[in-house]
Amino acid sequence: MSNMPVKNVYRICEKVVVYLEDCLTGMRKYLKTGEVDVVVTSPPYNIGIQYNKYDDNRPREDYLDWIEEVAIEIKRVLNDSGSFFLNIGGKPSDPWIPFDVAQRLRKHFVLQNVIHWIKSIAIEKKAVGNYPVIQGDIAVGHYKPIGGKRFLHDNHEYIFHFTKTGQVQLDRLSIGVPYQDKSNVGRWKSAKQDKRCRGNTWFIPYETIWDREKQRPHPSTFPVALPEMCIKLHGLEK
Repeated sequence: MSNMPVKNVYRICEKVVVYLEDCLTGMRKYLKTGEVDVVVTSPPYNIGIQYNKYDDNRPREDYLDWIEEVAIEIKRVLNDSGSFFLNIGGKPSDPWIPFDVAQRLRKHFVLQNVIHWIKSIAIEKKAVGNYPVIQGDIAVGHYKPIGGKRFLHDNHEYIFHFTKTGQVQLDRLSIGVPYQDKSNVGRWKSAKQDKRCRGNTWFIPYETIWDREKQRPHPSTFPVALPEMCIKLHGLEK
């Protein structure tokens, strides 16, 4: 298949087509009501990121109105058992942004799960007991350093899992992790294999600018693993 653009439409492979245009325009043009199984998106956070064209310093109400307009269109195209995963963060001087967004969308969706995307974490050996895989204190992941003495480094963002009913069943083991204590396997009725639910804290490190060979194709990227995990959790096959 050709991957050359035709009017901003890119066919990556037989099953993947990318439409390069405004999301509202695209949804209204190409998507029928109720035909989408899962949506994963990470809109601008309104925290002053320097995009090429988009203004990321909008008045709060204007920003929330825009997010709500997008969410209403997502609700139209999403089927009744679909999932809408919204990745969003704030900034230390304005931590209310994600909560304001979630509250604005409350009239349109049920907030079924709140997932924390952990970018960096520090674990002391003494805090974890006798876990054999941890031999000493560890600190893994990356974060953007914050100057001054008022704020802690911001090491996480939110992934809000919205649904229409709050009753959508998920494939939790599709992104499960092995049991630390293998004696749990078979001892509990639910533990039929060496895999348990990951829970709502996801450690997903992102690539730094050095990891990407000093090229920054987008001022605010997220790791590919994040949407992959959301899609798998919803239960879609590759």
